[in-house]
Amino acid sequence: MAPDRIAELQRRVAAEPSSIAFAQLGEELRRVGANEQAIVVCRTGLERHPGYLSARVTLGRALLEIDRLDEAHAELSIVVSNASDNLAAIRGLAEIHQRRGELGQALDHYRRALELARHDPDLEETVERMQKQVAPPAPQETEVSIEALFDFDRLVEQLGAETPPSIQALDVLAASIDANRSRVNPSPIRQQAVDSTRTTAPAARQDEQALNELEGWLAALRSPSR
Repeated sequence: MAPDRIAELQRRVAAEPSSIAFAQLGEELRRVGANEQAIVVCRTGLERHPGYLSARVTLGRALLEIDRLDEAHAELSIVVSNASDNLAAIRGLAEIHQRRGELGQALDHYRRALELARHDPDLEETVERMQKQVAPPAPQETEVSIEALFDFDRLVEQLGAETPPSIQALDVLAASIDANRSRVNPSPIRQQAVDSTRTTAPAARQDEQALNELEGWLAALRSPSR
């Protein structure tokens, strides 16, 4: 079992300090939670074998386990720079960024990991969850109808209170039409932004037509023939 395996590897490394068995010893120590010991073993062995990437992955993961994130990031970055498809190192970097709150970078690494380990349910769930955190779905744009722009019942009531309507009441109506036309028919810059997100706006065209009809009604009310 693990204690016996660890004891055996410790004897091998002690008997032959240059042996690459240090990498196995470091990983066994990490698996049983002896991260500080694993770090010492891996760093000692890497002084002799700096290119042994699996040992550097173990070192990075052991550092990550005890929240020494900067050191872990440095070690795992070396691995990825030499072996861009090292799944363990990529996942380790993703977790480091996630713990730091750097969700965009974490998501990039998790996506890369998922490309290497397709159909991994844990990775799929993590990527899906983080996508929602990083870029929540934008609320759908809602059209503003002409009914929402005017309280017609109240308008008719106000205008009907005076026969014929006063110039002041007609001026209020004209100002309301102008104000709401700017909402229905935006400026060229705003319209360009709207057009970039949708190709048609039937509700806006209906509102524009209603405003035109309302202006015609206003003109009739102002007519001297009344």
